[in-house]
Amino acid sequence: MLHGILISARDGTLAVGAALLCAVSAQAQSDPLPSWNDTEPKAAIVAFVEKVTTEDTPDFVPESERIAVFDNDGTLWTEQPMYVQLAFALDRVKSMAFEHPEWKDTQPFKAVLEGDMKALAAAGEKGLLEIIAATHAGMTSDEFQKIASDWIGTVRDPRFKRPYTELVYQPMLELLAYLRANGFKTFIVSGGGIELMRPWTERVYGIPPEQVIGSSIKTQFEMRGDVPILMRLPQVNFIDDKAGKPVAINEKIGRRPIAAFGNSDGDLEMLQWTTLGGSTPRFGLIVHHTDAEREYAYDRKTEFGRLDQALDVAPINGWTVVDMKGDWKQIFPEK
Repeated sequence: MLHGILISARDGTLAVGAALLCAVSAQAQSDPLPSWNDTEPKAAIVAFVEKVTTEDTPDFVPESERIAVFDNDGTLWTEQPMYVQLAFALDRVKSMAFEHPEWKDTQPFKAVLEGDMKALAAAGEKGLLEIIAATHAGMTSDEFQKIASDWIGTVRDPRFKRPYTELVYQPMLELLAYLRANGFKTFIVSGGGIELMRPWTERVYGIPPEQVIGSSIKTQFEMRGDVPILMRLPQVNFIDDKAGKPVAINEKIGRRPIAAFGNSDGDLEMLQWTTLGGSTPRFGLIVHHTDAEREYAYDRKTEFGRLDQALDVAPINGWTVVDMKGDWKQIFPEK
């Protein structure tokens, strides 16, 4: 049809063809979520945003109250075959092993050095915390930031052979931009380490460090000669997961969000806190990983990003569930 219209320019109707091309181009540019298929989740997002931003209506929400919170792992970037935080910690064990010869005979470090993921899994949360304490502490916050930034800038995902910061979800990048264009303030609320995320979230997501909430270890102010430092201690300060997320939102943001986005049972309480109750419109969304070809397919039986209870209550609570395979045209940004 378009070819026929352009050929008809010989009859003096080139202006009509040009106008049609401009109209098609303008329509494409007007779509704020081009990587989303025209399915129910996209329609629900747009309807919610239009509802809360339309002035002189009962559902209008002032910009100061338009707070949206996003989980990171599995919601904004990939979390398989393991959390990026865990991959960083395991690499730290390997790089520090020469300083700790005792690790070759001490669990859970022995499991890491031998690549025994079964033994590492058996060590559970206690073992992971031991690894975090040994590899993330004993240095200043500035020193850790440099180590983390160097690592995230050089390491490659084992399957996709791309930096982790390129394995962010293009549809979610568009969603973040769309919300901000409509007066929302966007926050990350993640179980991941806050100081592993902060060096790059503004560059990749457009979310500045002060709008990143995550798990942390304790720090202590010290003077190193004439230089003030924050020393990282081998003690957990806060785990920003599950019921900890609403607590952190209340402490760090001070406003109850009107929109929350997650992908696992670790986000259940954040979704509940955001959407259940309140006098203004609320929106909850779960990213369901269903695309084994372009990314991964998992939910109830995975060790990382288990989606079970939250999936069951989503229809009861009116949360939108994104079928990654069916609802997203594209997963990652183009190389």
